[in-house]
Amino acid sequence: MSFTAQVKDELSRIEPTTRMAELAQLSALVRVCGTMSFHGSGRYSIRIATETGAVARTVIKLTHRVFDLETSLTVRRSVLHKTRNYLIEMPEQERLAGDLTSLGILVPGHGIALGVPEGLLKTREARAAFVRGAFMAGGFIADPRGDFHLEIAVTGEEFAHGLAEVISTLGISARINRRRGAYALYLKSFDDVLSLLRVMGASRMARVVEVARARKSVKNDVNRRVNAEVANQARSSSAAAAQLDLIDRADDLAGLSHLPPAVREFCVARREHPELSLAALGETFDPPASKSAMYHRLLRLEQIVNGEDDGKPENVSTSGNR
Repeated sequence: MSFTAQVKDELSRIEPTTRMAELAQLSALVRVCGTMSFHGSGRYSIRIATETGAVARTVIKLTHRVFDLETSLTVRRSVLHKTRNYLIEMPEQERLAGDLTSLGILVPGHGIALGVPEGLLKTREARAAFVRGAFMAGGFIADPRGDFHLEIAVTGEEFAHGLAEVISTLGISARINRRRGAYALYLKSFDDVLSLLRVMGASRMARVVEVARARKSVKNDVNRRVNAEVANQARSSSAAAAQLDLIDRADDLAGLSHLPPAVREFCVARREHPELSLAALGETFDPPASKSAMYHRLLRLEQIVNGEDDGKPENVSTSGNR
């Protein structure tokens, strides 16, 4: 079962506590994944198609509970995709037009409503139920082990903006993207995705998302540390290679035995430990030499090789700055 299907399954088990919330959820379900046919004055029928059993179950449950409408369910199986498709039909019947008006889908004297049914969305529970229905009908959420992404596909620009406004009243920001004549409301922020799951009532799947984020954070932190360590090692290796080349040039020019003792000591140690950083190389000395002392010895070696230093020995302490 996909992560989206798991979320919808949890949402299908939530029972709205008020009639307004039931109406709001059913309104969104019918509006987002339903198709209405007109058969003459005041005569309509509805077809709702979905590939999610939890959605079909919720539509039938709410339809019977709220309106007691005649409905039929057909289950078809796609041989190509090996998936089930659920078709719910509400045939033309006497009460259907009035019930569609109660759902805010029909406006008497004006036809199909273009926006959201504001009259049903006066309470926070009703708004949450409406968003829950919209997500169940047209929603998708990515597996949190990958990217954090949630979207709801709807038709109609006015409805899309109205749904985004409803979501904003719940403290969550949703963006709208137009796709081939349809619209998608989407969230990419982890905090917004988590908040919407909780608002809709998917608390169990919200915890799954939280755990996935924690694991991802640990993994990313480990990767950052490993990458930083690899980069540091690469820089150290590159620097050590340049130092070894400088030492070879000094050896060719006059021989290491003619270098000042402190510089010669540095050259011998570097050849023995080409993999160490300057700071780590200084720790091999007795007594240990500071990173600053190692740097100054390297600097003097460069000066000698470039003819900027006469190479005469100096009284230098291995723990000093030269």
